[in-house]
Amino acid sequence: MRKIIILFGPPGIGKGTVGTSLNKDIKMPLVSVGNLLREGVKNQSVIGKKAENYMTKGELVPDDLVLELLKERIMQQDASTGFVLDGFPRNHQQVVMLEKIFKDGDICFVLNLEGSDKIIIERLSNRRICEKCGAIYHLINIPPKKSGICDICEGKLIQRVDDTPQVIKKRLDVFKNDTKPILDFYKKKGCLYSVFAEGKLSETLEQIYKIIN
Repeated sequence: MRKIIILFGPPGIGKGTVGTSLNKDIKMPLVSVGNLLREGVKNQSVIGKKAENYMTKGELVPDDLVLELLKERIMQQDASTGFVLDGFPRNHQQVVMLEKIFKDGDICFVLNLEGSDKIIIERLSNRRICEKCGAIYHLINIPPKKSGICDICEGKLIQRVDDTPQVIKKRLDVFKNDTKPILDFYKKKGCLYSVFAEGKLSETLEQIYKIIN
């Protein structure tokens, strides 16, 4: 039996930060689809090479390739008792595909992290990412020790091109339109839980532990 935690919610709500905390606190591997794709390309694995053909053109990687990477990752020993999933599923087709790789007896918690558009825009506008190791910072809440420099590897901190207020608003609109079918599916299945994520990380985690324990 595996405990599977799916982190869901709009861009900028803090899924990556929450996932990292869960990974440390309850020793469950954080499986990020974005990281899997980047690692696959970096290591030039068979699937990674196929994904690279799409990524270098700025195209979305087909769902079947993403699912192959995901299946490969969750078959590893550290995920045998469960894992935290971030970045998948993002549409109803991916939900259907994901259901097919779950095993009988798996316990699934879909945590829908919620927050206002105003808070999300503020968070993303102040987000900075290390261009070398991918560590995430926030100029107000999680600032680096040295301005513009990563605490971990001393790489340069950059702002993603899609982290500007105008682009964020468009991303939020797309999220709301595309994800309603996903929420409806998991609600009917009885594994959808709402988590208020505007406050401190400790407050968000406290809600989550009450749900999953």
